[in-house]
Amino acid sequence: MSIAPGAVGGGAVGGGAPSFQVWALGGLPEVRAGDDLAKLIAGAEPGLVDGDVLLVTSKIVSKAEGRIVQAADREAAIDAETVRVVARRGTLRIVENRQGLVMAAAGVDASNTPAGTVLLLPEDPDASARAIRDGLRDTLGVEVGVVITDTFGRPWRNGLTDVAIGAAGVRVLDDLRGGTDAYGNPLSATVVATADELAAAGDLVKGKAAGLPVAVVRGLPHVVASGEDEPGARALVRGAADDMFRLGTSEAVREAVTLRRTVREFSDEPVDPGAVRRAVAAAVTAPAPHHTTPWRFVLLESTESRTRLLDAMRDAWIADLRRDGKSEESIAKRVRRGDVLRNAPYLAVPCLVMDGSHTYGDERRDTAEREMFVVAAGAGVQNFLVALAGERLGSAWVSSTMFCRSVVREVLSLPTSWDPLGAVAVGHAAGVPRERGVRDAEAFIAVR
Repeated sequence: MSIAPGAVGGGAVGGGAPSFQVWALGGLPEVRAGDDLAKLIAGAEPGLVDGDVLLVTSKIVSKAEGRIVQAADREAAIDAETVRVVARRGTLRIVENRQGLVMAAAGVDASNTPAGTVLLLPEDPDASARAIRDGLRDTLGVEVGVVITDTFGRPWRNGLTDVAIGAAGVRVLDDLRGGTDAYGNPLSATVVATADELAAAGDLVKGKAAGLPVAVVRGLPHVVASGEDEPGARALVRGAADDMFRLGTSEAVREAVTLRRTVREFSDEPVDPGAVRRAVAAAVTAPAPHHTTPWRFVLLESTESRTRLLDAMRDAWIADLRRDGKSEESIAKRVRRGDVLRNAPYLAVPCLVMDGSHTYGDERRDTAEREMFVVAAGAGVQNFLVALAGERLGSAWVSSTMFCRSVVREVLSLPTSWDPLGAVAVGHAAGVPRERGVRDAEAFIAVR
């Protein structure tokens, strides 16, 4: 097939193989606010027939819907359209916009619009597509599909392409899961983004600067939906729970730190030991004095090992509290505080080792030496907790092992040089953690 701006895609493929035609629609006037796009398209005598798909550049939809705004500062317009920043590098921002699309600059466009103004994307591109489709049915009596397109960059790939941001009467996704390929292999993950493929085909003939904002695809009637219940292009947007690349690197680190919070109730979902080991790998990148490695992590992956440790710690704790003269009621209440460890499906016990530390022979410097190692171990624990949050695992650091170190070392058969620094309960949160109060960073800063 040959395709060129303004021309019909070239002829049939030999042997009766599937083929289609795509051409850009000429004769459209300059679009202004309040224009009826369906009537403008119909007036260009597109020769549409049932089963055609109309590909409409979002710019003319925005113009018709009055989405042109005065904006001497484009950045302010981007701010207004941004829901969250996905990644930032210099002045370039990849953001999620109000339509749920992740794209550069929130889709705010300063091209093909008068100086001092910018174009915003249609407020509801699916609704815009439905309006055009309904208008063409009323005006021309044809059943066509309509796709609203916009230009996207893509992760891992250089260059731009058009994708669908709105759709009506089009099967935007072709779910092939459950079928088989030509060799009989089962298809378990193949869902084709049909609407995006149509948008890209239209871009080949519309061009970016040719003044041809509408294209027609003919010969693919199976992608045109007969009913009114198709989900629209919104179905192409991957949900947050399934998005493995939701954030840029620095933003992901900041979000992981923000997500890190104490979780005290866990579900029965098992913990992936590999995820915990990846968190340990992050932990041991923390800074440490004298090029040492003062971190050790004991991972309690069996119910038996966790129960044995926690029972021994409970007995030691009760004995200490009784020696302190605490009442049985008070003891029971304090012991219950340790339930977060007992109810967790996975425990980790971080330990400090002083290998490589210096001995100075005076108390002041020896104390400072140990404090350096404790700070380094704490940095490792924080890395561990943040990395667990990045793995979407909840955690709770509990200091209890520090009060019965000898018991912990004995039960876990640890060297005497390993000092337990609490225990970390790990698991999937049973519910949504409570919102953390906002802390003003300025309250914790002193500037000299």
